[in-house]
Amino acid sequence: MMAKKIGLLTTPLIFLLSLFIWGGNLLPSLLAQEQTTTAQQEPKKLQLDVTKGNPIYNPEGRRDPFRDLLAGRELKSKTGIRGPIDMSINDIILIGIVKAKNRFTAIINGPQGFPYYVKVGDKFADGFVLSITPNKVVFRKLKERGIPLMRPKDITKEINPEER
Repeated sequence: MMAKKIGLLTTPLIFLLSLFIWGGNLLPSLLAQEQTTTAQQEPKKLQLDVTKGNPIYNPEGRRDPFRDLLAGRELKSKTGIRGPIDMSINDIILIGIVKAKNRFTAIINGPQGFPYYVKVGDKFADGFVLSITPNKVVFRKLKERGIPLMRPKDITKEINPEER
């Protein structure tokens, strides 16, 4: 038991002595490097504006962590379809039509299979909903592949009689 305690105490001493013997001036140079890195890594302190009591930040070439990264710009996703406004009328599948408060609302499926509720006047990438009746929806197509059409086309999508 006593031998273990002596061994635990002498091991660090032997290590330090070996550093002095083999390394010569290795330990002082390690200590000097450690001191310079801690001096370089000291955080810059914020100064206080004495007149107003507000902190003053000096970035010194770094990004200001308090500045708004968006800077008033609206973030929009460019990945995939965001909703009915990005869908083409040709890609729409009519699922059903619902009547609520004396107005018809169409339930459609887009290319990704998500259901959307649209009413008269809702816009799409190439047109809008012209009318909704109990068994059909009429879309007015204004563009074809991004190019405006000379005469708008009316596209009718009906619910199958078996599905009514």
